[in-house]
Amino acid sequence: MATATAPGTTYETLTVETADHICTITLNRPDTYNAFNDALTTELQDALKMIERDAEVRVLIITGAGKAFSSGQDLGDLKKKYVPGHVPALGDDLRKRYNPIVKRIRNMNKPVIAAVNGVAAGAGCSLALACDLRIASTQATFIEVFINVGLIPDSASTFTLPRLVGLGRAFEMCMTGNKVTAEDAERYGLVNAVVESNALLDEANALAQRLASLPGKGIALTKRLLNQSFENDLDAQLEAEAFAQETAGRTEDHFEGVSAFIEKRKPEFKGR
Repeated sequence: MATATAPGTTYETLTVETADHICTITLNRPDTYNAFNDALTTELQDALKMIERDAEVRVLIITGAGKAFSSGQDLGDLKKKYVPGHVPALGDDLRKRYNPIVKRIRNMNKPVIAAVNGVAAGAGCSLALACDLRIASTQATFIEVFINVGLIPDSASTFTLPRLVGLGRAFEMCMTGNKVTAEDAERYGLVNAVVESNALLDEANALAQRLASLPGKGIALTKRLLNQSFENDLDAQLEAEAFAQETAGRTEDHFEGVSAFIEKRKPEFKGR
C-alpha cells in the first residue's frame, strides 16, 4: 500500500506517495493543467528535499494529475502585475523558485523518471527534460513556449534540450515554439518510450522497479558521471571514472554482484 513519504506531511498542490522504494510525485492542479504557482514551486522544492534524504526511496517518478503534465507558469497569477509600468524581476524568480527544483533533480543521487501524461509546456517541459528518463503517453506534447511571450527557454531547457536532441532540433523547438508530439519526441530522442495513456504509470513503475532493484550506489555514481561528461575533457572524465569505480568497488552491492555471478544465482542488492 502506498503511504506518504513523511507521515503528517500534506501538500496543497502535490500528492506524494511511496511504495516498494519508489516515490511518485503528482503535480495536482488539474484545473490549471498543473500550472506552476508560488505554492506548487515551494511545495515541489520541499518534497524533492525530503525524498533526497529518504533512504527508503530509491527511484522517483514525477507525473501530473488530469490531462496535463504541466502547462508551465500560471499566467493567471500575473494578471494583476502586468499593468503599464510594471518591470518584472524574472531572474530573481527563477533563482528562487525554478532553479532549485532543477538542481535538486539533476544532483539527486537517485534516478528520476518523468511520466509525461499530457502537455508539457514552458517550465513544465523544462521539468520533464531535467529528469533522467522520460516515458510519454501518446497524448503527451512538448512545447518550448517561451518565445511566444517574448522570453527565452529557462529552468535549464537551454542546457538539457541540446544534450537530448542536438543543437539543430533544440534551435527549432526553442525559436519556433512549435508543438512536438509524443511520436516526434521519441524520434528526436527526447523521450525514452511512448505508451498508451492507460499504460503510462504501469510502464513508469515497471522501469522504476527495475532501477530500484539495482545497486543504488552504482546508479548514483553513473548519474553523476553522465552529467559531468559534457563538461569534462577526456583526461578529466577518465580520472572521474577511476575515482568512482574505486568507490563502487568498495560497496557491499559490488561484492554481492560478483558473488551471485560466481554462484550462478540472482543477486540481492541492498543499496549499500
